[in-house]
Amino acid sequence: MKIRASDDWRATLAFETPIVAAEVLPGDPARCSGCPVGTPPFARTELWAVKHRHPKNHDGDVRFYCAAHVPVFEKPQPVAAPATARSARSKPKSAPREAPERLQRRPPAVERPRAVCPTCFVEIPPTGVCGICGQAVAG
Repeated sequence: MKIRASDDWRATLAFETPIVAAEVLPGDPARCSGCPVGTPPFARTELWAVKHRHPKNHDGDVRFYCAAHVPVFEKPQPVAAPATARSARSKPKSAPREAPERLQRRPPAVERPRAVCPTCFVEIPPTGVCGICGQAVAG
């Protein structure tokens, strides 16, 4: 069985991008997320829909905002690489370090074959007696 996300109008929205709410979801007037309780609802043409990231829902969370409360999002500026990273690349490489003894791989443990009951074909416990038929088996 494959679990899939359902088709939803919120899936088409980009994260942290204000869009006029009437274009996304037309309908009755709605309230602004930033206005205090008791404020009358706004027409959808006056509201902005913004899809925010949500820690428990990968599809995000959509909220409506009036013109006074629309969050302002700045586009991230490209950041130049720090000078220390450039100087680290120009330095000659040192000899590879050896791994400490405690981190070195150990050879795998060898398991000896366990005794099997010739009648029942089940593994014999350390007591040497089959738990099904009671036959003593030398291991």
